[in-house]
Amino acid sequence: MPGAIYAEGLVKAFGDVRALDGVDLDVPEGTVLGLLGPNGAGKTTAVRCLTTLLRPDSGKAVVAGIDVLKHPNEVRRSIGLSGQFAAVDEYLTGRENLQMVGQLYQMRAKAAKARAVELLEQFHLSDAADRPAKTYSGGMRRRLDLAAALVVSPPVMFMDEPTTGLDPRNRQQLWEVIKQLVSGGTTLLLTTQYLEEADHLAHDIAVVDRGHVIARGTSDQLKARTGGERVEVVVHEREHMATAAEVLAGFGKGSTTLEQHTRKLTVPVTGGAKLLAEVIRELDIRGIEIDDIGLRRPTLDDVFLSLTGHAAETEAGEDDLEADTGHQSEKEAAK
Repeated sequence: MPGAIYAEGLVKAFGDVRALDGVDLDVPEGTVLGLLGPNGAGKTTAVRCLTTLLRPDSGKAVVAGIDVLKHPNEVRRSIGLSGQFAAVDEYLTGRENLQMVGQLYQMRAKAAKARAVELLEQFHLSDAADRPAKTYSGGMRRRLDLAAALVVSPPVMFMDEPTTGLDPRNRQQLWEVIKQLVSGGTTLLLTTQYLEEADHLAHDIAVVDRGHVIARGTSDQLKARTGGERVEVVVHEREHMATAAEVLAGFGKGSTTLEQHTRKLTVPVTGGAKLLAEVIRELDIRGIEIDDIGLRRPTLDDVFLSLTGHAAETEAGEDDLEADTGHQSEKEAAK
């Protein structure tokens, strides 16, 4: 049986740009799928098609067991959506924003008030509950937006780059909230540009590029496809590079790359921090002075270079077109 979120052959074009070009997705109930890709890859378009904000040109989509194209209103009652930008009324207080959402879902006033109190506490917003949302920081607004998406406790959630623009502290706080949500049984589709975010939150990751799903697997599986971890060493003296390369060759799982102008050497490894300590010890024994050394894990660009041969760059014009069309569709859905 298809999962809680299922898509088959989704196609969506904006003029000559095919934002989705036959996307297949299957997210089992109670799990998190991270949709990973750069701006313009098609992530947001996929979310908008699955949440009824855009109608795909072709393909099939089922969310919470409901056909998205045949029964969009029923889908909307079964999902929560947190977009890239906090969709809160800045002139209402945090409490009033949540109560308003509850009333829009036809909750009784008393129940909407009780749910607002519960969510404000869960998202650490109780102290600011009666302040206008326009006085909130960016992280507080994002948490309020996520709380609003959870007023009716939907079984399926969509989060479109929920931590974009947040500082590390607020990002970590939001990650903890998301983990609590999923531990309660919610199915989540999360779009992100950050491999680290998908690594923390997702059971499975689908990599999207130019409207296609080009790879799928766990974070460890994707990292393995890029060559895993790398040790990077910057030696103090250029004449020590050859000796340092000999040392790294003894620990590496592939060829060592040398950058003469920066005096940097890079080698793929396995073994993590323990191996790094051994490398440092051996370099010291050989009398090689270093300016810097570190263990680098694969980045989004590493994944894309490995899978596609090009870096994770935004396609000119595609991201703007996708975003503009999405905003228009959201306005139409709200009417």
